[in-house]
Amino acid sequence: MNQKLLFARAYETEAAKRIPETDRPLFHLTPYTGWMNDPNGFSFYNGKYHLFYQYNPYDTVWDAMHWGHAESSDLLHWTYLPAAMAPDTWYDEAGVYSGSAETLSDGRHLLLYTGVRKEGGESGTEYQSQCVAIGDGREYHKVMINPVISESTLPDAFDRSNFRDPKVWRKPDGTYGCVVGTRRENGLGALLQYESKDGLHWSFVGVLTENDGRLGLMWECPDFFPLDGKAVVLISPQDMLPEGFEYHNGNGTVALIGRYDEETKRFVPEQDQAIDYGIDFYAPTTLLAPDGRRIMVAWMQNWDTTKLSAQTESRWFGQMTIPRELSIQNGRLYQRPVRELEQLRSNEVRYTGVRFTDVIRLDGVEGRAVDLEITVRPASDAPLYHKFAVRFFQNEQFHTNLSYRPHESVLKIDRKFSGSRRAYIHQRRCLVPNRNGEIKIRLILDRFSAEAFLNDGEQTVTATVLTDLSATGISFFADGAVEIDVTKYDLIGGSNT
Repeated sequence: MNQKLLFARAYETEAAKRIPETDRPLFHLTPYTGWMNDPNGFSFYNGKYHLFYQYNPYDTVWDAMHWGHAESSDLLHWTYLPAAMAPDTWYDEAGVYSGSAETLSDGRHLLLYTGVRKEGGESGTEYQSQCVAIGDGREYHKVMINPVISESTLPDAFDRSNFRDPKVWRKPDGTYGCVVGTRRENGLGALLQYESKDGLHWSFVGVLTENDGRLGLMWECPDFFPLDGKAVVLISPQDMLPEGFEYHNGNGTVALIGRYDEETKRFVPEQDQAIDYGIDFYAPTTLLAPDGRRIMVAWMQNWDTTKLSAQTESRWFGQMTIPRELSIQNGRLYQRPVRELEQLRSNEVRYTGVRFTDVIRLDGVEGRAVDLEITVRPASDAPLYHKFAVRFFQNEQFHTNLSYRPHESVLKIDRKFSGSRRAYIHQRRCLVPNRNGEIKIRLILDRFSAEAFLNDGEQTVTATVLTDLSATGISFFADGAVEIDVTKYDLIGGSNT
């Protein structure tokens, strides 16, 4: 084993001991220590879910990309495993970048990742290629034939410095496919498709789909899978321009829904949408669970706020979203928290048909780790209300706000009063259809984050919130008369160990 990996493992083991369990969320994965970004290698292997991640064990800023590693039986209780890879070869000395995982025909675990090297010193040219490591769920070795997809094999029109984030899958006939993000020389993103008989020797198939200039520039972290009779492509485009209420995060995420043409080997998009409408969500990736569910997880952060957020006293930075079950309904990508979350529920509190205006608090409805289901509708025999809001992580000084204005069909997340001392990104808005003023919200809170699932998962809104943990209040506001049903559960028992 290379000394860089040995040193990283020794360091993370000691550094993690200095992070109290109370400083972490309950059921969202955080790095063992240091920095986390993109989820990698999300897979089910040897009876466990495995989630790797972009990782700098030595500091809470992006640098020296390794692969961190954790495993789980239920996607909520995560056990840290030793760092899986370090930048320790000539082809990945500048970083072990994002990738994916699949099970080989002989039962071994394949990691397909991007290796980064620089030629000409620190300020020289960066090259990115696709590489393989093979292991048993604990220890991984990089194969002698790396890189298995060299940047030198790219067609001339594509950028060898932006060729990354392979997503691999096993086909029904036992062979393998993968897509890799890249960009043309004009800066516009494209997804390239490759195939292999053994997961080691790859051949170029062609362009799966590409950017026409509307969806940002470079396309990162692609995923490609069938779902409910459709083909789905997930991408994380850089430098997007907003379209109305869509695509406001600059570096955003997009779901393309369409079909795959077997003759041309091309994906034909029919519709696109933002994957998440909140503030902190990037680089989503999926796995196919043994029971047939397509489950997605993403990095719960925004690149534009990492430098500000990382300058805290915490010894870790970055967390993953709660894993989400995906489906296609009414032509849209729907998301719901994995059903395993219901096993963490306790202390049910239920209210039905509570009518109010102005502000109300409900006995027993509070907390920092909560599963909160809310249905809002206009009060009977009253005109349509102007605004409804749920305020959470609240005390006399702080709160975060999720509000809906049915006349405008606009829902907004707002954390400007959450305790931040800097005027960084605080708000995002999205259009939520006005269905006679009724809206369903499932709000998942976990100490430092909020994930809202709207109208049974038709849209989601995700944000990190760093308010002091003493702020546990939840209240409801209405401009106009509303009637609400509320069910609240405490969430207990999740952990990172």
